[in-house]
Amino acid sequence: MSSASMHRGRGIALAAGFSAAALVLAGCAAGGGDEGSSGGADTITIGTTEQITSLDPAGAYDNGSFAVMNQVYPFLLNTPYGSPDVEPDIAESAEFTSDSEYTVTLKEGLTFVNGNELTSSDVKFTFDRQLAIADPNGPSALLYNLDSVETPDDLTVVFKLKSPNDQIFPQILSSPVGPIVDEDVFSADSVTSDDDIVAGEPFAGQYTISSYKFNELVSYETNPDYAGILGEAKTPTINVSYYTDASNLKLDVQEGNVDVAHRTLSATDIEDLRGNDNVKVVDGPGGEIRYLVFNFNTMPFGAETAEADEAKALAVRQSIAHLIDRDAISEDVYKGTFTPLYSYVAEGLTGANESLKGLYGDGNGAPDPDKAAEVLEAAGVETPLDISIQYVAERYGPSSSDEYAIIKENLESSGLFTVNLQSTEWVQYSEDRVADLYPAYQLGWFPDYSDADNYLTPFFLKENFLANHYDNPEVNDLILQQAVTADPAEREALISEIQDKVAADLSTIPYMQGAQIAVVGADVEGAEDTLDASFKFRYAALSKG
Repeated sequence: MSSASMHRGRGIALAAGFSAAALVLAGCAAGGGDEGSSGGADTITIGTTEQITSLDPAGAYDNGSFAVMNQVYPFLLNTPYGSPDVEPDIAESAEFTSDSEYTVTLKEGLTFVNGNELTSSDVKFTFDRQLAIADPNGPSALLYNLDSVETPDDLTVVFKLKSPNDQIFPQILSSPVGPIVDEDVFSADSVTSDDDIVAGEPFAGQYTISSYKFNELVSYETNPDYAGILGEAKTPTINVSYYTDASNLKLDVQEGNVDVAHRTLSATDIEDLRGNDNVKVVDGPGGEIRYLVFNFNTMPFGAETAEADEAKALAVRQSIAHLIDRDAISEDVYKGTFTPLYSYVAEGLTGANESLKGLYGDGNGAPDPDKAAEVLEAAGVETPLDISIQYVAERYGPSSSDEYAIIKENLESSGLFTVNLQSTEWVQYSEDRVADLYPAYQLGWFPDYSDADNYLTPFFLKENFLANHYDNPEVNDLILQQAVTADPAEREALISEIQDKVAADLSTIPYMQGAQIAVVGADVEGAEDTLDASFKFRYAALSKG
């Protein structure tokens, strides 16, 4: 770490108990030589069931989109391979110059692929437009403590913070809100289209995009002028194919048509591949969670329904929390690759507690239909109650259908609910959920940085990316307070208190924690660096031996 002040963002550390991710190294079906059917030594082919929402950092806050951004955009701060700690990337230095000012000095001579200079003006433009656009599917909520950005000269950027002693801000600069964009290509007040972005070549990361077909194929070529901490990409050409069916992805892995398959194969497929002599599974850090979101306006008895009743709406959420059988989902659907989660913060991070376990079910993690019935009866809710739940199968892998079939069965077997279960493809889903079309719906979360804050701030501030109309001023203030609390013990206590309060409100119900799943060719090296503690999957670490 080049500056001791950089450690100020590490108030809550990644613990050794964090759950593991899995990376599968697949051998080519064709025998012999340095070249398999997926391409020569200079090309790596990647397959994924993820989907892209937008290439504009202001218009997307999801893993599929961020996977692209990580390859092509520069960051002021980034995480070196194998580390969760941020260091200067295209910055020469970065440090707190006062309790409420964070100053970044850029390296000299930075340029975008299109030849435009990258200066402090682009950096200011990047963060100003995030706040101005505030897209409901974007990450602008992460900038809750940013007041303004000043640029004394072409190389200096001063971030003025609303509250002093921010423990998180350096990590936020390495998160999905942090990619630096070209002010000559991007709009200042609206999301820029993918076609305009690709045509404008506003890239300064390890790769540039050479060909783009939305959610079908993205081709990357190395950027020889990348000046960041990660160094030169090891493979000149990367082709990423987007699959709608995980079984087809697995088949292409087995036949050697892809070198890397990253997110998402089913638990059954991973289990099968672990026993396949032609593949190798590599385990790494993971912190993905699955959770059910309630829209406080449109759920049964929500604020904008004809039968609006806050007490009854809470009783509905509590009843569902009493009924979800986490063990059944973990064992029957995910074969133990996902484990039951009773905390809002992922298990293994300092500050995680199991507030949900004590409040709901039998107190030991199992469901309790009697308690579910009692809470509805006490609130005067007539049963069975109709409820609509939406999920997205391809986004979180083929097992989501089985996952939500179990949740539906949990609710309906109690006799308390009749569930209308529907699935929608991701791009439409991401638009509909923020338009109040889903009373209750599935989401997953993979962390932007390894701190408890990242499991709280994006979800439970008043202005949050869920856009589910949850608003608890006390929770909001506690979240802001923990972010600027320097004492580790005091901060941990605040994080625990936040979780207790949210568990009582049930804006969401987290129920599973597990690993990201990927697949890579046996002749591919650097696999461990792609699944490191930064939670970023970076293609530039991969090469063919």
